[in-house]
Amino acid sequence: MARVKGNYTTRRRRKKTIKLAKGYFGAKHKLYKTAHEQVMHSMKYAYRDRRTLKREMRKLWIARINAAARMNEISYSQLMHGLKLANIEINRKMLSEIAICDPETFTTLVNTAKEALAK
Repeated sequence: MARVKGNYTTRRRRKKTIKLAKGYFGAKHKLYKTAHEQVMHSMKYAYRDRRTLKREMRKLWIARINAAARMNEISYSQLMHGLKLANIEINRKMLSEIAICDPETFTTLVNTAKEALAK
């Protein structure tokens, strides 16, 4: 049986990997084998860190809300519980944006939460 060298398909696959490795240091963007190894690692890191970013952002939003809530003499947990009792459904991302950009509105939300807790 004749040997198949896979001319067109192999070259296309290798060029795609080299293109993905653009900007890497040293042989990692020139040689196929090292480029392929680095691209595989990079894709693994990208997949992992897309999930890590979600966790990190949620922690940041909670820290911002807590700081703003404590300026209004209430803790983060009490604020979130009060908002839930008052049937105010607002996510943490938007709540942190309100706390930063519009403190007056955040103060009204805090007062609403306090009233709901007092009942």
